[in-house]
Amino acid sequence: MLIRILMLLALGATPALSETLIKDDQWKTAHSMGCMMLRECKKDTETLTYWTQLGDQFEEYNEELSRIFGSMGKLGIGAYIADDKYFMPRTRGIYDVKRNNFFINKAYLEDPRQTMGVLRHELWHAVQDCMAGTLDNTFTAVVWQDGKVPDWVRSGAENTYYMSPMAIPYEAEAMWAAHSNVETADGLAACAHPRYKMWEQYDPTPMTKEWLMDKGYIK
Repeated sequence: MLIRILMLLALGATPALSETLIKDDQWKTAHSMGCMMLRECKKDTETLTYWTQLGDQFEEYNEELSRIFGSMGKLGIGAYIADDKYFMPRTRGIYDVKRNNFFINKAYLEDPRQTMGVLRHELWHAVQDCMAGTLDNTFTAVVWQDGKVPDWVRSGAENTYYMSPMAIPYEAEAMWAAHSNVETADGLAACAHPRYKMWEQYDPTPMTKEWLMDKGYIK
């Protein structure tokens, strides 16, 4: 799963385009992915409002998906199925922290197990977005205390994202969330809770707590 948190704002700055202005050699590049994320490119994309649109092969995940999509609806997180041509090579999904939109690559939907891992991974980034104070900003925060993510997962994140070392703690969390059928659903439910903030339900790490206090979320 190629998701680079540090690229999201750069992609968000891509000039407005449309499908007709993308040249043949610009498909499956940051250019086409940025156009999709800006929602300037909408052809061969489908708004995903309920999990059943993913296909009957996801029925075994219906309880988890119902929880996830229920929370996404409350939070106003947009979800879209998009053609493979929009995604950079080997990119199965992406969460846009700036616009709170999630995109899933249509080419991988035939493998529900793999797709569920992508969905959990990418939407964990929405949980991290919420932990940084609110979805209405462009920041993300680590959610879990040290020791939650196994060493073998962290090592995998270090090997995958060695060129973006600042992204490693965030990606390690998302990689571990991808293995669980409850973590992402629980995190989104916490974000959507009508009375309690994320950091009142998840004990924030020292650095996250310092951030929240500095920004005035914690008095």
